[in-house]
Amino acid sequence: MSEGKDSAASEDRILGSEALKAFAHPLRMSLYAELQRRGPATASQLARALGESSGQTSYHLRQLERHGFVEDDPGHAGGRERWWRPVGFRLTDPELLHDPATEPMVGAVIGQVIAERTATLTAWFEHLDAELGDGTGQLSTSTMELTTEEADALTTELLELIERYSASAKNRERPSEARRYRVYLDVIPLTVDLREDNTPR
Repeated sequence: MSEGKDSAASEDRILGSEALKAFAHPLRMSLYAELQRRGPATASQLARALGESSGQTSYHLRQLERHGFVEDDPGHAGGRERWWRPVGFRLTDPELLHDPATEPMVGAVIGQVIAERTATLTAWFEHLDAELGDGTGQLSTSTMELTTEEADALTTELLELIERYSASAKNRERPSEARRYRVYLDVIPLTVDLREDNTPR
């Protein structure tokens, strides 16, 4: 699982047990998700968005920074308030899921990701703007039979494509007509093996 593609050098960071413990806190996960949604923000802005005190958001942002989940936004350097942006990570160590000490935290992080994704897609649906035409967005689902190696290769190619577009967007001056887009990528095995089903395909 990967999270956060708004900052540089995110694709190589693998989440370990100590960082996982620091991240798996409800407010910290909410702060991270809000930074992903809106882009760089201050502790005060995040406090208003989440209904928290700025003291609370400042403290938890510093804890996130300590473990490498957020960093100063270079586009807002030198101001009176610090502007934060998220740093991406990968949660790919299977031992974290099998270790009784970290399994609940992995579940909390994945649960937060699913909940955030559901909320974002629901909000998108509720505010569809037909005037945007092709810029409205798209939902797409494909089901196929793959070996583990083929599924890994597909995931790698798709991630490389997303990284290329992400890097291109970050390394240019923002066009006036640009807006924030969220790209989701899920490549998951189905829990039911369709070959056990007698339904014709």
